[in-house]
Amino acid sequence: MGLIVLDPTDERAPGERVPLARPVLLDGARIGLLDISKARGNVFLDRLAELLAERGTAVRRYAKPTFAKPMPPDLRKEIAAECDVVISALAD
Repeated sequence: MGLIVLDPTDERAPGERVPLARPVLLDGARIGLLDISKARGNVFLDRLAELLAERGTAVRRYAKPTFAKPMPPDLRKEIAAECDVVISALAD
C-alpha cells in the first residue's frame, strides 16, 4: 500500500498530489527551514539549524506571516527557487 497524504484544506475537489522522493543525502543540498508561525516552532528550527551547521550544511530561513492562512504564493515561489529540501516546523 502506498503513502496516503491527507489535505486538511477545505477543497471540494482536491487536486491529486504525489509526494516527491526524499533525497538520500543532504550533502550540497540547499535546505530551507520554514516557520509556519505557530508558537515555539522557531525554537525547533533554531536547534535544527544549529545541528545542520555542525555538519557544515547551510540553511535558509523562511516564515509564513500567519499559521491561519495558506502560504503566500510569492513566498512559495521564492522557496521553490532557492531550496532543494524544505523542513517546516509545527509546534505548540
